[in-house]
Order: sequence, then structure tokens, then C-alpha cells
Amino acid sequence: MLVAEVESDSKRRNQEPSGWKLKTLNLDKRFDILQDLPVQTEIMSEVKHRKHRSNFSKTAPPGGTRSTSTTGKRTVVPPGSSKNEEDTAETWTSSSWLHLGICLIAMVYCGYKHAELMYTIHENNMWFSNIKEVEREISFRTESGLYYSYYKQMVQAPSISQGLHSLVYDNVTEHPDTINVLERMNVYQEVVLSVLYRILPIKTWMQPIFFYINSVFALHAMLVWALFLTAYFLSGSWLAGILTACFYTFNKLDTTRVEYIIPLRESFSLPFLWVQIAATTYYFRHNCSPQKERLSVFIIFTSTLCFSLCWQFNQFVLLLQAFALFGTWILDMVPSRKIQMLLVAQMTSLLVTCLLQFINKMILGSLVMSFIPAALLLIYLKGEEMRYCSIPSRIIKVIGYSLTVLVFMILLQRVVKLLLGIDADDHIYKFIMSKFNVGHARDFDALLYLCIDAFGFLQFDTFERLTNGVVFPLYVVTHLGMLIILFVAVLQNWSNHVHDTNVKDHSSAKKFHLLSSRPELAYHAVLAVFFGALGMSTLRMKYLWTPYMCILGSIGISDYKVWRTILSPFKTQGVIIQIVRHFMTLLTLTILLAIALPPLLKELEELKEFWDPDTVELMEWVKSNVPKGAAFTGSMQLLAGVKLCTGRPITNHPHYEDKHLRFKTKELYQIYGRRTPEDVHDILTKYKSSYIILEDSICLAPSKGCRTPDIVDIDNGIIPDHGKAEPGLIKSTVPRFCDEIRYESPAYTKYFKLVFSNRTFRVHKVL
Repeated sequence: MLVAEVESDSKRRNQEPSGWKLKTLNLDKRFDILQDLPVQTEIMSEVKHRKHRSNFSKTAPPGGTRSTSTTGKRTVVPPGSSKNEEDTAETWTSSSWLHLGICLIAMVYCGYKHAELMYTIHENNMWFSNIKEVEREISFRTESGLYYSYYKQMVQAPSISQGLHSLVYDNVTEHPDTINVLERMNVYQEVVLSVLYRILPIKTWMQPIFFYINSVFALHAMLVWALFLTAYFLSGSWLAGILTACFYTFNKLDTTRVEYIIPLRESFSLPFLWVQIAATTYYFRHNCSPQKERLSVFIIFTSTLCFSLCWQFNQFVLLLQAFALFGTWILDMVPSRKIQMLLVAQMTSLLVTCLLQFINKMILGSLVMSFIPAALLLIYLKGEEMRYCSIPSRIIKVIGYSLTVLVFMILLQRVVKLLLGIDADDHIYKFIMSKFNVGHARDFDALLYLCIDAFGFLQFDTFERLTNGVVFPLYVVTHLGMLIILFVAVLQNWSNHVHDTNVKDHSSAKKFHLLSSRPELAYHAVLAVFFGALGMSTLRMKYLWTPYMCILGSIGISDYKVWRTILSPFKTQGVIIQIVRHFMTLLTLTILLAIALPPLLKELEELKEFWDPDTVELMEWVKSNVPKGAAFTGSMQLLAGVKLCTGRPITNHPHYEDKHLRFKTKELYQIYGRRTPEDVHDILTKYKSSYIILEDSICLAPSKGCRTPDIVDIDNGIIPDHGKAEPGLIKSTVPRFCDEIRYESPAYTKYFKLVFSNRTFRVHKVL
């Protein structure tokens, strides 16, 4: 465990220019909240002896003060110590280990209880342990079922090598095409879990599907540990870690969805992201030793690599992180060498991901892979030295540097995409432009995304729920306070005209501002803004922002410097401040439990069971009556389940990141459009489809502009049902295929034969 060490700043202040000292004296008293590292101890008795300090340094390590011996070396003198140095060292070590032990126990317990709760809720909602295997698989809806199918494929393969070969040369996922699944999709987590299941001695007592879901829940225990550590590193209090974990758990509706959609890519990737953020927090601390810095960088690189391998949207999250790193550098809050190290770690992890995905061109053509070289080049050209200039001039320079790196990023990306012929990510930019009403209003791909609730704007009721869960008001106050302090620190920093290149990260550096000893707060203040903007613009991405609410909300109520500033007019001693901050943290935790625990206990009493007999009937009919080589066409969501439950080839699927697949899907979706049976038959035979599955829930859904038939109509230039006439759209007299085929007129029976039907599905064989 990396335990913070509080460093004396008396020597640093003595070496500061007298003019600067006069300027910052009042600010130093008023904003004393963030000068030093937070006091790490939770033991009240260790603070009592602060009042006896006179000529010692201003701050001390947990549980003691610093004294200077005749040799000039500093030694730790714990409270109540005798003259026996061996006894005092032993006392300090014992209290430190006690503090560390309590912290670790609390962290592990919080993570375990969160994972246990997620498992219990999932079991209560599905009765997962008692339903049939096909029902368990059907419960993995849409793309989740597709991802899990590769785990199942690897587990059932005759050998690991044959399983990998079937993924690299896959002709089932996009029939009749053969694709490399490891290149196209982020399924290395399924590969790793399947290999572990095959080699571990657990087959006799645990089914593959339970090993899979338990592994995901275990990862989310790790996520809570990372949140706990981040709060602990920022506040110095393990009570803040407990409060963060409770905020995250009791606001689960808005912080996680792992209990409902287990195989989703975020379920694997976000735990590694928060491990990376926790390690970055420690790495940015001003008193981090070289050995701990190297360890932190290794953890950052490893966790970033795992995060990138697990989620196709990694490039956008890492781009925001790169923006935050660049922002803290350009504001001169964090040493440039640390910023450069993290940018290099990010780029290296993305390059390794690209190699592991068989040279995935989308990574090479991403904005983040163009931004990082641009930022590194600018940092190198600017150098460390900051010459004297006025604050308005510095503001102009910040704007100029920002625009320069953004322009260079765009130009570099254009060149890379042109040279490599990359166009697979065009749909993302079309979606973003359409979302803000800038062109592409009738684009098929953009409409598909816009009509999915998860890609809509964050709804206001989210803030109402988070407010009822106590966390949101605390987050708002804390984050605003951090931004104000960051603003003041930047002004202080820019007012200092002296800048030495070799002492920036040293305790006696001439630069001094409110965040000198806590630069990690500057990074979190900036990154939380970016995550907040992303979360508000896209509902699916709120799960990046809400954990930050939990962290910042907890440190705002439990940080020692916060309460020292609030209580400074009363001239309180350190022990009183410690009592007040711990009392307020416990009071907040008590209020949260009183509000959120009764509804949670009531929820745990509700026992439900997964029930989807029509889909079960469909899957069992396919397995019993359809040849193994026959390919199916239908909605993307349903076909993922067909592949998982039956192993039959499918023509399209919900992983929508390939241009050819998007075009293919648009053609195959004509089964829900106003097309003649001849047209539809030609399309299906073109892609060698043997059967089509039609869903009345899609075909006969009320026309509101966002159902699948409406999207197909608009893309075809046809006015949707109950739609209004618009320029470029015409009224069609051709019947809707999915509805008209049910009447089995000769024009349709010539090409299609009904072979299965129930209340939800109709299966037609392509003749």
C-alpha cells in the first residue's frame, strides 16, 4: 500500500522571494485548504501533540512531528514519545500499520459487499441459478449475447488453439463473409476467461456461464476498490473511501448496470479505467518517490491496456483523458515530465492494443492517436522554461497552444486516414453531427443511434435520483470549489515570474500556489468536467461521470483542509478539526443509510423469474429443425441471440463498427421497408440467407419516427406511416413487406414459405 507522506514546506517558504510572500500571505491564510497533503491518520490521539510544536516544521507525518538532530537529519518523534528513538520508531510503525490494516480491511469489505449485492440482485431478478440454460443465454440481450457467444465457442472448442482459429477465421458471425473476430471486436476478455475456465480445476462444480458472470462481478469489486483508493489518496481518510463506496452502491441505478447487462463491454473495461485513475492520482502527488512513480506508471500502463482491449469506445475516453492531461500541463499545474510519461503510456497501450487486434486501423485513425503526438511535440518545443509575461499574455498563449494542438491533431488524423484508407468510423461523426442538428438528418446509421435511448441526452430525473441519494449536492459544491481553487492557483502561479527547470517538482521549488502540494486535484477537477460533459451528452456515458460524483462528494465532506478552513475563524486545534471532519463524514454516511437502505432491503425481498417463452420456443425450434449451415436474417438484436443459442450462421449483428456491415444491414433491413417480394428476395439471395425472422413488435410498432420501419422508409426517401410530407420524401403505394407477407399471397409464396410462427415471431424460408 502506498501511504502518503506529508512534507514540510517551511524551507520552501523561506526560499521564496519576499515580494511573492507579501502577495500571497492573505491568500495563503484564506485558501490554506489545499497547500499540504491531507493528514493521513484516523487516530485522534495522534493529533493532540500538535499544539506543542514551536520551531518544528508546519506539518508532520501521521502520528508525529519532525525534529532536527545535531547532525542535521530529520527524525520522526511520535506524540507521547520518550527520548528512546527505538521506542518512538516502533510506536510510529505500529500506528501506521494499524491505519493501513484498517484501510485495507474496509476497502476489501466494501468491494466484496458490492459484488455480492450485484450478484444477489441479478439472481433475484432472473432466478438465474434455476432457469434453463437457453433462458440464461437469452437473458443476455442484444450485443451482450453476441459477446458471450465467443466465450461459449471457446469453451466448447476441442482445444484452445482450435477455438482461437475459429475466432480468427469466423464464417458464422457475418455469413457468407469470413471475418477475424479478434480484429473486429473487443473479445479478448472472453478469450482469457474461457482459457482460465479450461485450465482451472472448476469444471466439476461450476458451469461456464456462472464462472463468466462471477468473474464480471469480481471485476466490479475491483472497481469499488479503485474508487475507495482514489478517495483515500485525495482526502487521506479511509472513511472517505467507505463513503465513496456507499455512494456508488446505493446510487446503483445511475452508477452501474452490471447487474442487468453483464457481458456489456463497459462491464469489463470500467474497472480497469478506475484502477488507472487511482494510480494516476498517486503518481501526480508531489512527494512520490522514484520507485513509487515507476510502480504507478506500470499500473497505469497495464490498466490502460486492459481498458483499451475491453471496449471499442476506448479511444474517446482516452481522448478526454489526454485533453485533461494537456490542460493540467498548459495551466502549469503538473510537471511536464509526468504529463509526457502518461501520454506515452497511453499511446503505447493503444499501439499494443492495435497489434493484438491484428492492426486495427480504427485505433490508428482515432483522434487520440493524433492528439498525443501533437501534444508531445508542443510540450517538447515549449520546454520547461516559462518567461516573464503578463497574465493576459499567458491567457492568449494558453488559447494559442490549445488551438495549435487541436489543428495539428485534425490535420494528422486526416493524413493517417487518407494514407491507410480508414473510413469505418464515419458513422460516429455522422451521429454526433445529427445529434446537434448539423447535417445527416436522414442518414440510416445516424438515425439508428439517435433512436436508441442509451445514446440520447442525460435525462433530468438522473439528477433528482442522485440528489435523493445525497451525493449530487455534495459533488456540485466540491467540484465548484475545486474549480475556483484551481482558478486561484493558476493566477498565483502565473503571477510568479521565477521558474527554474530543475526544481519544479522539488519541495524547495520557487513556484508556490494553492495546489503546489496537491497537483492531483487539478487533474481531477479538469477530467471530471470532461466526463461530465460526455455524460450529459450521451446517456450511456453517464457511468463515467457518476463514479466521479461519488469520489468528489465524499472528499468534499471528509477532507481535513476543508474543515480547517471552515473552522479557522474559531481558532480550533487540530484534534477538534479531526473530530469534526470524521463526525460529519459519519453523519453523512448515516443519513445515506437511513435514506437508501430501506428501499434496497425492500428490493431484495422481491423475487422474480426470467420469462420469455416465445423466444425460448423459437430457439428450440431452430436447433431441432434447421440445418447447422443455414443462415438467418432478422433484427440485429435477435440475431445475436440466434448465434448464441443455436450456433447457426447469421448475416448481421449489433456490433456496428464496420462500414461493410453497416451497408449490409441497411440492405437486409428492407424486410421492414416498403419493398416488393422480388426486391427482398434478391437481397437475401445476394447474402445467401436461408431464413428470415420477422417480429411483429418491430413491424407493427406505433409509428413515432423512431421505429425500425420508419428509419428504413426515411432512408429510402419514403414518408413514414402517419408521417408528414417533407422535401425529398414521397408517398409509396408498395405494401410493407413484413406485414404483407403474413397473408401468403401468390406474389409472396413464390419466394418465401412460412415454417414457424408464434405470438411474437414468424420464420419464413427463402426459396
